[in-house]
Amino acid sequence: MSNKSQLVIDKVSFSKPTAKDGSSMWELVKESTLDLNSPYKYIMMSEYFSDTCIVAKENDHLVGFITAFILPEKQDVLFIWQVGVHSSQRGKGIASRMLNELLSRNERKNIRFVEATVTPTNIASQSLFQRLARDHSTECIVDECFPADFFPGNGHEAELTYRVGPFSKQSN
Repeated sequence: MSNKSQLVIDKVSFSKPTAKDGSSMWELVKESTLDLNSPYKYIMMSEYFSDTCIVAKENDHLVGFITAFILPEKQDVLFIWQVGVHSSQRGKGIASRMLNELLSRNERKNIRFVEATVTPTNIASQSLFQRLARDHSTECIVDECFPADFFPGNGHEAELTYRVGPFSKQSN
């Protein structure tokens, strides 16, 4: 799927991000409970990893995004860095639709697994990855990843790895 082509469902379109989308991604995160990274991170992900990232827009206004990349040492794993959906769009399945679009777009790259780290209290993300496994009739395995004491200061929870897959070409 090129930058110019988009998948449109309802009034929400899904496409590869451009560097120009980075600031809107940052603004969406700033207004949410997600971990806020630097604006540069969102611009860089949009510019250099557009094949593995996606944005959702309604009337040209960014309402969701996923930043992701293929793990260098595991070329069959798409690592989901961050999923953001504007509060006005939650509960509409946008995050699931973005994940499925990413999987179908990256099928040619032989993606067999999706991985993400999720905190124990992030029920929405846990549900998202469990639903992805159910929808594709595959497994969702949860393992310890980064304990809370790895993070500086107080207040950051442990991060658990959610590994979904393997995906077959027929399920995409």
